[in-house]
Amino acid sequence: MTERDYILGTHDVEVERLALQHRVWRSRALDAWARAGFTAGQTILDVGSGPGEATLDLAEIVGPEGGVIAIERSRRFLETLRDRTSGRDLRQVRAFELDLDDDDLPAVAADGAWARWVFAFVKRPRALLQKVGEALRPGGRFVSHEYFDYATWRLIPRSAELEDFVRIVMTSWRLEGGEPDIGRDLAMWLPEAGFEIQSIRPIVEVIRPSDFMWQWPKAFIDSGTQRLVDLGRLSPNDAKALLDAFTRAGESPDTLLVTPAVLEIIAVR
Repeated sequence: MTERDYILGTHDVEVERLALQHRVWRSRALDAWARAGFTAGQTILDVGSGPGEATLDLAEIVGPEGGVIAIERSRRFLETLRDRTSGRDLRQVRAFELDLDDDDLPAVAADGAWARWVFAFVKRPRALLQKVGEALRPGGRFVSHEYFDYATWRLIPRSAELEDFVRIVMTSWRLEGGEPDIGRDLAMWLPEAGFEIQSIRPIVEVIRPSDFMWQWPKAFIDSGTQRLVDLGRLSPNDAKALLDAFTRAGESPDTLLVTPAVLEIIAVR
């Protein structure tokens, strides 16, 4: 991997997967932002913006009088964001190529900050939380979606192949310095960092193959298995067994899938 690459890469397939992921989770993000009071004229930090799917939604919310500061370490992702904003009048979006572990955040007094599956991947999440707090004005809101029990990801009927895959994913995650269940830690660190938690709720879904959300785990398995094979953490035979098992599961309308458990937190500085 290059210096600013990710465990799942930054290639076109991953950009497409992240776009699908945002479409699946968009309604939940919009609901959380509304309850946090994100509105026109505000300045919002998009912490770990990726290719900018959430950035564009936030830009529409804050409008031309507001601002969205997208912070991302991958130049490939930032180029995608810039391509998407270049043909639109979105002067309120500013993008910064920064490493969330190593670099300081822009000196702003933001009204809000948003992070989804970001703290789980950085090596110093507690230090990042401190930096986010310092970038918020008094009364600023922080909204996060992070896993707190990734191992809830299960198929019904049981699938040994998926359960093995989840264990390998979590092991690989931690080998890269991240923590898949970081939501538990955030809930503890926020008060210690001077935040008051205003809302905290779990998001766990039980879905069927016919549900739109099914495309989210399917896309992750499709790309994640190959990435783990490339990294030498999953054998090609095991990857094929998982893909075959998930395909069979998706062919039965009676199959159920429990999604990885996400903790939504809204906190005020």
